[in-house]
Amino acid sequence: MSSQFALLKKKRFLPLFVVQILGAFNDNIFKNAMIILFTYRAVDNSGVDGEILVTLAAGIFILPFFLFSALAGQIADKYEKSALVRIIKFAEIIIMMTGAIAFYIGDSWALMTVLFFMGVQSTFFGPLKYGILPEHLREEELVGGNALIDAATFLAILGGTIGGSLLILRDQGELFVTLVIIAVALSGWLASLKIPRAGVGDATISVSANIVKSSYQIINHSRKSRPVFLSVLAISWFWLIGAALLILLPIMVREAFNGDETVVTFLLCAFSIGIGIGSLMCNKLLKGEVSAKFAALSLLVMTGFLIDLSFAVPAFFSAKETINFSTFLVSGGARVFLDLGAISISAGIFVVPLYALIQEKGDKEHHARIIASLNIINSLAMVLSSLAIMALFAIHASFSTILLILAGFNLIAAFYVSSKVGDCTLKRLLASRSTERNHRS
Repeated sequence: MSSQFALLKKKRFLPLFVVQILGAFNDNIFKNAMIILFTYRAVDNSGVDGEILVTLAAGIFILPFFLFSALAGQIADKYEKSALVRIIKFAEIIIMMTGAIAFYIGDSWALMTVLFFMGVQSTFFGPLKYGILPEHLREEELVGGNALIDAATFLAILGGTIGGSLLILRDQGELFVTLVIIAVALSGWLASLKIPRAGVGDATISVSANIVKSSYQIINHSRKSRPVFLSVLAISWFWLIGAALLILLPIMVREAFNGDETVVTFLLCAFSIGIGIGSLMCNKLLKGEVSAKFAALSLLVMTGFLIDLSFAVPAFFSAKETINFSTFLVSGGARVFLDLGAISISAGIFVVPLYALIQEKGDKEHHARIIASLNIINSLAMVLSSLAIMALFAIHASFSTILLILAGFNLIAAFYVSSKVGDCTLKRLLASRSTERNHRS
């Protein structure tokens, strides 16, 4: 088994890798610059509260995944994928130029409109990205390729999140943001020109604009393959837990730790870098094998650290004055930092092989539509996560209680996955412990 990093030297992988990283970075530069603008500056003349605009922004970006994922999957399977990527990346340049105008005039609804079209662009790119990978990579390269894509994507999201916040708060911040987003969009399009030609899934399919019918059809088709649909559900569980933690994090820092923005930033770093590390560990653990055998064990480890985090929060010594990250660490925050890092490493190990399983087990002519069904269910999972957290806050549940609830459901998920995966590491560990006890007795 060669190192997964050798793929970065391959023309069949590197251009798509670069396109994905630049796209994720650009999305988050724009989105977080806009959120900071809504939160800290009076940019809008709409009379709408900034907090409402921030909440609305999250929904507007996810909305296209509900509306257009089925259509995106059909188009991606019907036409040659590398050409479609180039069209989408050229559209990104136009979207970002429009975004530059929206920043210049400082209109919140113009920025929201641009954000919606960024979501549309991401909706159409997702099925293409994961549809191209199994065509350009060999089976033993799928885990390593997905690991590199996922690890770098989370680091790009982190970079965009921090970069957008820092740029917009500078003097003439809007100008700096617009220059960066246009330059990155242009670079992404240039990189897309180097993506090798990919095959056509099924040129005979008829593209339907009926959102409800086509969404039902592609989800129903993914259910026909048990390994594929279980992988889809498991990935959606990853996004549900991840969304819950990302919602909790800034609120927990402010209310439980009395921390400033540096605490949020460093904890986000722990989360993103942890997922990146876990993603890259997959190929080493699996030795190139496409398998979910570590999925249940990684969920169990996540559960353990979620439980520890639930006890670490009330044990934290909260200062009366707002504290920065260095004070946070010496006041008991190191435990929180390590818990969050361990949770995210386990999450990275959990999710990467599942994408590879979908690509290996899914019908070649339906690859993009399977990813489209995944995007729909992921979106539903994130919305469900947000609603659940809102409901728990409404009944005044503590942070510890919420984390314990997440841990409980995650434990159930671990044993469910264990029951469904044949060659399951957790199942073998439990069996060996049972055998060992029987020998002793």
